Amino acid sequence: MRSDGLREEIEALGPWFHNIDLDGIETAPDHFLGDYPRAKFERFADALPDLAGKTVLDIGCNAGFYAIEMKRRGAAQVLGIDSDDRYLAQARLASEAMGYRDIEFAKLSVYDVAAIGRRFDLVIFMGVLYHLRHPLLALDLIREHVADDMLLFQTMQQGSDEVIDVPEDHPFFMPGTSEPPAFFDAPGYPRMHFIEREFAHDWTNWWAPNAACSQAMLRAAGFVPERTAEPDVYFCRTAPVPYADFGPAAVYPARAGGER
Repeated sequence: MRSDGLREEIEALGPWFHNIDLDGIETAPDHFLGDYPRAKFERFADALPDLAGKTVLDIGCNAGFYAIEMKRRGAAQVLGIDSDDRYLAQARLASEAMGYRDIEFAKLSVYDVAAIGRRFDLVIFMGVLYHLRHPLLALDLIREHVADDMLLFQTMQQGSDEVIDVPEDHPFFMPGTSEPPAFFDAPGYPRMHFIEREFAHDWTNWWAPNAACSQAMLRAAGFVPERTAEPDVYFCRTAPVPYADFGPAAVYPARAGGER
């Protein structure tokens, strides 16, 4: 029976991080986060506009949950990329089992998105940034080479949810004193927490920004972030890149060439 063979294929590709219902068989029914990521997606899905006819790039697609959902919502073309062969095999199995055989998948790092050679209406960058050694570079490259209009972004956040206004030009000392600016110690100042060893038994969890830092990094890369019902998920529109001289075109001129 097809269900028996599918169950064997699912088990052979385990463990799964995305719980996806494939013909009545769940890929990760005992996920420690519950029905993940479907339950999370349902809390912010209404932040996405109509995707009919749109092109979508899912960076770090894992088992393909979001790539499949975007196709289900009418996207014309969907490409999912990941650097893990097992995740890509899971994504191909899941999309085929659900009848979405036209979703493309490719083994590619976020740092090499320029190699794709095309831009997309929507880029999904969910659950990847905190695994990266160079997170701001990744955002710069996404904006430089593949993000044409929209970005759906999520990262693990730690620390305060508060966001304060900070000056455009930070003074070296507080006016009339020899004291450093006090706002650096404010809970709502953009702050990136560096995790030297493991977080939740995972050595690839390097970074945990607070909410202010997530938003500031997105703006610095050329995105206008809007918070969704999920506090760690942002729907963004593209904008001119501030401080463009410090972006990837300046740091890596040989890899530049994409239109900002």
